[in-house]
Amino acid sequence: MSCSCKNKSEKISKTSENQENLIANLDTIWRAEQGPITLRDSLMKIYGTESELVKEQQAIYEKNHIINERKVKNILDKYGWPTKEMAGEQGNWTICNVIQHSDNTVRIQYLPMMRQAVKEKKLEPRFLVRAEDRIATERGDLQIYGGQMKYYPETKSFNLWPVFEPENIDKRRTEIGLDSIAIFLKNRFDFEWNLEEQIKRTEEFKSERINQK
Repeated sequence: MSCSCKNKSEKISKTSENQENLIANLDTIWRAEQGPITLRDSLMKIYGTESELVKEQQAIYEKNHIINERKVKNILDKYGWPTKEMAGEQGNWTICNVIQHSDNTVRIQYLPMMRQAVKEKKLEPRFLVRAEDRIATERGDLQIYGGQMKYYPETKSFNLWPVFEPENIDKRRTEIGLDSIAIFLKNRFDFEWNLEEQIKRTEEFKSERINQK
């Protein structure tokens, strides 16, 4: 084998090995991040939000997330936003999931990279939308696409974080290739969309913000 062929073969082998390692790493991150959340939410439905079992899983998740966030940041800083071939079928979902669970500083840091990844077809728009809405809600602003729910202690129930112009939300979602808000909320949270209720909640939210100024 000539040196050039040998070097090319070694390079291909090394690339393949790196991809396999990245996919395996992301699979481990997914299990550590999502496993406690899934169990926590299942326990919450049975025992309620104040259950010690629920709190135990929440603590496990928070501990795991610190490690996972560091791993994801290392991946992004080293590779940029990976292609689907590099990260595997679930890889980008894993990365976005960890970023979504991080604080706004991390989300804002990687938002330009996410936007570019969507332009380059490396990332589905729905993942970018989740980040955009989460950043807005953390800032105390109205969300745009309706991806964020919040637990309200006063009613002991979950509801949609108020949305900018609820009457036009499906238009915005359709423009980027998303399902209607009613379908999304039913499938994702088993929550019923009520336009009149959400218009009222948005107006109340805006009034409260004005009064706080």
